[in-house]
Amino acid sequence: MQIRHGTDNIFADLGFPDPETHLLKAQLVARMSAEIKARQLTQSAAAKLTGVSQPDMSRLLRGRFRDVSVERIMTMLTRLGCAIDIHVRSTHQAGAGDAIQLRPVAA
Repeated sequence: MQIRHGTDNIFADLGFPDPETHLLKAQLVARMSAEIKARQLTQSAAAKLTGVSQPDMSRLLRGRFRDVSVERIMTMLTRLGCAIDIHVRSTHQAGAGDAIQLRPVAA
């Protein structure tokens, strides 16, 4: 048996198209799930707040978000009371790293 070490992006390792965007969506949905749990919301209540149906909320929280845009997920997060900051910088700057990344806020 051969063991291969992956990268920080499982979607790239699995050959998904546009893995950076898929990883960002996964991170945003994970943050949305954490906010829903922290506020002790049901899927129905979270769906109502975010403007989606309960079945759509269920699909999102189960990782089926390929058809949902990053912008729509960010809108749902803001409707749940989360603030989103977007920083644009040159990738030529020292330490720029990945072109798209989500950094959690320290508690």
